[in-house]
Amino acid sequence: MKRVKVGIVGCGNISGIYFTNLQKYPEIDLVAAADLDLVRAQQRAEEFGLAKAYTVDQLLADVEIDVVVNLTIPKAHASICLQALEAGKHVYVEKPLAVTREEGLQILKLAADKGLRVASAPETFLGGGIQTCRKLIDDGAIGTPIAVSGFVIGGGHESWHPDPEFYYEIGGGPMFDMGPYYLTAFVTLLGPISRVTGSAVISYPERTITSEKKRGKTIKVETPTHIAGVIDFESGAVGTLITSFDAKAGTSLPNIEIQGSGGTLLVPDPNNFGGVVKLRRAGGDWEEVPLTHGYTDNNRGIGVADMARAINDGGPHRASGAMAYHVLEAMHGFHDASREGKHYRMQSTCERPDPMPALEPQSK
Repeated sequence: MKRVKVGIVGCGNISGIYFTNLQKYPEIDLVAAADLDLVRAQQRAEEFGLAKAYTVDQLLADVEIDVVVNLTIPKAHASICLQALEAGKHVYVEKPLAVTREEGLQILKLAADKGLRVASAPETFLGGGIQTCRKLIDDGAIGTPIAVSGFVIGGGHESWHPDPEFYYEIGGGPMFDMGPYYLTAFVTLLGPISRVTGSAVISYPERTITSEKKRGKTIKVETPTHIAGVIDFESGAVGTLITSFDAKAGTSLPNIEIQGSGGTLLVPDPNNFGGVVKLRRAGGDWEEVPLTHGYTDNNRGIGVADMARAINDGGPHRASGAMAYHVLEAMHGFHDASREGKHYRMQSTCERPDPMPALEPQSK
């Protein structure tokens, strides 16, 4: 098996888990770190034993690197992805794919024109929690899926994140921060979306940072921080998704619940890889279902490994750019629908990604 050479662009808060995990996958040879701040790239390279610490331009010019993993802030996603594709490299980008639909389409078109691959986080849907739920649905455990509800409700990031400003800029907010996890899980479990509608508000026009690095700094909020969305799936199922940074006291609502003609399924937090799966068949009681799939720890980077496998094998990769764009369009659709007072009909569609291989049954 050829090991695919990978370089990471963006050495910030989330990069540590990628540097750690990408050195574990046999499909990947992690060779370089890059950042706008070369000192930060050098620190990561030294920390993880990498030979190459680069500026962004230097990494893109390295002909040995096959895949760029783009971990920059959202407003830089499209620029770095497009530069990497122009340099002839496959791209894996943190969520969201891009800030605007126009940028997302540019990325997909350039990749198609150059015969390159685009993949995007979140990849948590490849973990044992969501994959077990996928198998239950595909096996008919809840009958025909009728409805799904998802809730990601909290008080915002200014209390703990060292640099929370971008969460309140255009391209941020709870929908663009956490919506990709939920919508990607929805598409994985129920298929693509046909239309959306919703209401979106900015409850607090200003936020004050209380984390230590920038304690006391005021943030002007530029994007909705509470969004209540309704989803129509191509399959006929109906969904609800509420995302909020405005609930200071949190919530007791479940992460995701799916109702079917023959049962109800509690899906674990799609921001994680594992979790508890519960099933209630019609007329029965709740039961916990053992996970049928692996990758239940913090396996960030598995989407890069899956793309590396696909590069070698020639088949599809699961965290596809098409699905990431479909999710991006839906997120904008909620905002559009609220602003314009009407349904937003999706212009894109995508395939449900192939399921992951199940664990081998335990011998008795």
